[in-house]
Amino acid sequence: MYIHVEPVNDKNREAVLALKIHETQKGFVESPEQCLKEAAEEKCWRPVGIYDGEQLVGFSMYGYFWQYLPLGRVWLDRLLIDRDYQGHGYGHIVLPMMIEKLRSEYHRRKIYLSVVEENQGAIHLYEKFGFRFNGETDVHGEKVMVLKETLKRSAERNVN
Repeated sequence: MYIHVEPVNDKNREAVLALKIHETQKGFVESPEQCLKEAAEEKCWRPVGIYDGEQLVGFSMYGYFWQYLPLGRVWLDRLLIDRDYQGHGYGHIVLPMMIEKLRSEYHRRKIYLSVVEENQGAIHLYEKFGFRFNGETDVHGEKVMVLKETLKRSAERNVN
């Protein structure tokens, strides 16, 4: 496995737009089409395709929002694995990879995300890597989670 991310561009846009989730997951995450539209309107968003080698297996979107003073907030806003690639461990590989990417790119310790309360699979994954609910909700009514500690400590805790 060679898992990596590539910015969404003219070469991979159509493939990203073709990513699908299971019917039971609809309403848990926005479609790639909705995400790319939002990224075109809000330039702080960074949409990326998730690849295993040359095969597109998913999509993510992240960004830094300075409006949250005093330090701003780094958001891992979307994480979607195509329905044909779910259940193969990609979420467990991609999430820590994205955490390290965001920390390296933005030099912030805390990373925020939001999740639909009924999306127990995603919540379990996020909690496994150290995200915790902080009592906030976002503009869409989703519950906000924050990762405060280092990924290494979080991963060590999950081994025990």
